[in-house]
Amino acid sequence: MFKSMIQQAKMIIERDPATDNFWDALWTSPSVKALAYYRLAHRLYARNKKMLAKWFAHRARKATGIEIHPGASIGENLFIDHGMGIVIGQTAEIGNNVTLYQQVTLGGISGVQGEKRHPTIEDDVMIGAGAKVLGNITIGRGAKIGANAVVLQDIPPYATAVGIPAKVINKQINAYMYVI
Repeated sequence: MFKSMIQQAKMIIERDPATDNFWDALWTSPSVKALAYYRLAHRLYARNKKMLAKWFAHRARKATGIEIHPGASIGENLFIDHGMGIVIGQTAEIGNNVTLYQQVTLGGISGVQGEKRHPTIEDDVMIGAGAKVLGNITIGRGAKIGANAVVLQDIPPYATAVGIPAKVINKQINAYMYVI
């Protein structure tokens, strides 16, 4: 777990110009604390110690303002900038190198227990402040979701989506796909 916290702090230094140094990132970033709690809670949840896992998740929410259900699946290098009000639901899946800004919700819209109710966020996605991504949908690799958008359907890779409900306004072609 400490290795993960160190990696997280180093990543924050690279991606957050407001962070002065390694110790600043490690000791004052709510993202580092929330993800450390999450990793512990997720391990407990996977071992069917769900009540204890949820207790740790509750403690994390009180300490950081970031609510991550221990059942969620989170990849490497999740960057939560100004994390207050972040909500990540039970069946949410987050890839690698994703950025979430304050008050982002990855929420469910179905009340059926046991079914996937939350979004899948692929690698290298950026979700702007206040955005709500709801339901069993997929946000494609490299996509950008604008601030305060309400996303209710799949967003293709490398697209930019804005508005309520969110609409794709820009589809970018991944230049690396066409290198010969």
